[in-house]
Amino acid sequence: MQSPLIKKLIDAFCCLPGVGPKSAQRMAYHLLERNREAGVQLSQALAESMEKVNHCSRCRDFTEAKTCYLCLSEARDKSLLCVVESPADVYAIEATGGFKGTYFVLMGHLSPLDGIGPDDIGLKELKALVEVEAPSEVILATNATVEGEATAHFIAEMLRSEQLEISRLASGVPLGGELEYIDGGTLSQSLSERRPYQI
Repeated sequence: MQSPLIKKLIDAFCCLPGVGPKSAQRMAYHLLERNREAGVQLSQALAESMEKVNHCSRCRDFTEAKTCYLCLSEARDKSLLCVVESPADVYAIEATGGFKGTYFVLMGHLSPLDGIGPDDIGLKELKALVEVEAPSEVILATNATVEGEATAHFIAEMLRSEQLEISRLASGVPLGGELEYIDGGTLSQSLSERRPYQI
């Protein structure tokens, strides 16, 4: 019979995406058998991050400060605003080194079947940001999924009256693909060859 604490540890690992009971059990036993120090470091890092990491007041990315370092940087091109679904997408684009504009993180996509509407992904905040900062171009870098395309179309319609160019990531991102899993070269090409978004 399994110890209640070990079962609790295994169940905790199961909350991670793609981790089933067998993988969670392997992780738990590995830490207990071979690397208890790493387990303590992991628990401390998790506790500190859960307590201190929030959303940037401007772009909604994760940060422990009120405003993230990208939004505060004077080196960023404020005329380019890239709209992404998640903080992982910001990380993926930044890793290419090819984009010097700013970001807005939706924290999801429109999904009426799941009850996720425009207010749930911060579209009011996005519109207000565009009105205040007046970028010359908004790049719709939502994922190339059905939900991502629907979200991009909704945003394009919402911003149609603004005096700006609306573009979409170009070829290179496969249909059904998610940005965080795409290699840097492909993502960099998609950014450099972006095209106007057709409504």
